[in-house]
Amino acid sequence: MTWVLPMPTALSSCLSLSPAIAASAVAVASPVISPTWLCPTASTRAASSNGPSVWSPKMAWPTKPLRGTFGATTASSFPMPPSKTGPRPLGKKKADSISTTYLDEALVNFSGYLAIDELYTNPFCVLSIVDNRRYNRLAFRVLDHKPRRSDVRAFLTEFKVQLDQRGLRVRGITTDGSSLYPRVLKKLWPGVPHQRCRFHVLKEITLAVLRTLAKLRKELKAKIPKQRRGRPSKEQQAQARRFKQRKQRVAELFKHRYLFVRHHRSAAQKKVLRKLLRGQPQLRALRQMMDEVYRLFDRRCKTQTAVRRLKKLRKRVRRFKRLRRTVATRFRPNLEKALLFLDDKRLGSTSNAVERSNRRFRKAQKSIYSVRTKRHVEQRLALDMQRELRASKRRQTGKTLHCARSKPDSLH
Repeated sequence: MTWVLPMPTALSSCLSLSPAIAASAVAVASPVISPTWLCPTASTRAASSNGPSVWSPKMAWPTKPLRGTFGATTASSFPMPPSKTGPRPLGKKKADSISTTYLDEALVNFSGYLAIDELYTNPFCVLSIVDNRRYNRLAFRVLDHKPRRSDVRAFLTEFKVQLDQRGLRVRGITTDGSSLYPRVLKKLWPGVPHQRCRFHVLKEITLAVLRTLAKLRKELKAKIPKQRRGRPSKEQQAQARRFKQRKQRVAELFKHRYLFVRHHRSAAQKKVLRKLLRGQPQLRALRQMMDEVYRLFDRRCKTQTAVRRLKKLRKRVRRFKRLRRTVATRFRPNLEKALLFLDDKRLGSTSNAVERSNRRFRKAQKSIYSVRTKRHVEQRLALDMQRELRASKRRQTGKTLHCARSKPDSLH
């Protein structure tokens, strides 16, 4: 910006830090103008008394905004007037569309196999239904109390009505070992196989085996006699070495306890396990029992064959008193429900689909949401379901644009 200032003898000009604007020719000297500038610190007056002819280094920018449309919103293309409180959150709108437009889109390629589970986030409980083949979240309900069988019945009945209106049929259902579902599912979908989650069954048996192993390890440690303090004599050195080896064996048993429940083992791990089982029939029976348990869930056999193996395994476990107290209680009669997936290749053996959505919400609730009202939990869940449903479309759009722009003859 060029300033034209009156001087006693002639016109003088000075330069500013603003963008250059050509000044029109001035025939008559105008009166003295002292502009006001935006300055965060105190400004220093120039040497000339008639006006600022030289800028001070402390004067960084004007102290008063320019007149006109500088920095102001002149117009908006949005048809509605701007909101005084900012954009409205979409949670309420998305929550209302879960049972209508969202469900229509999510059930386009419905597989017929469901996974149902409950998520406890104090003080609420979230009941969820997920497509166990396509991993699409279909419905949810937030409760402010501990779930009861009546709550589960009302939730599943409402979802069944939505499926009946669209002419969809359920072919299989997978849940965990909760007692909330068997009676309700049998009444709503009679004849539909109800698979119990294989992961939860193996988890219970694994914990029981580890508890039994801990008891056996403590008994082996208690059988080692205590030694006197100090260096042993020459006559006691051989005995001290044997006691030390037994203690070391107990320590290795604790260090490698995971080998007793691990399914697949390497050659080095098998070698260590053989060393631990040497001379210990109880430990050997424990490891053989776990091998038989893993054989039950082999996809190469049918449910009828697995049930016969389970009966033999139960008889074998009852022979050992130590195993009978802790492990035999895990082989309950409803364990056969975890073997139904062997006759149907499309029936999910685990409820990992709904567990994955629960982990997604739990992580977001811990690090992002931190909401503590039922209404906001419902809105956050609805928003997350909408984003997850459209994630594949966003990825496909991005991939298409990337391929189009990477072409040399592209106009993008």
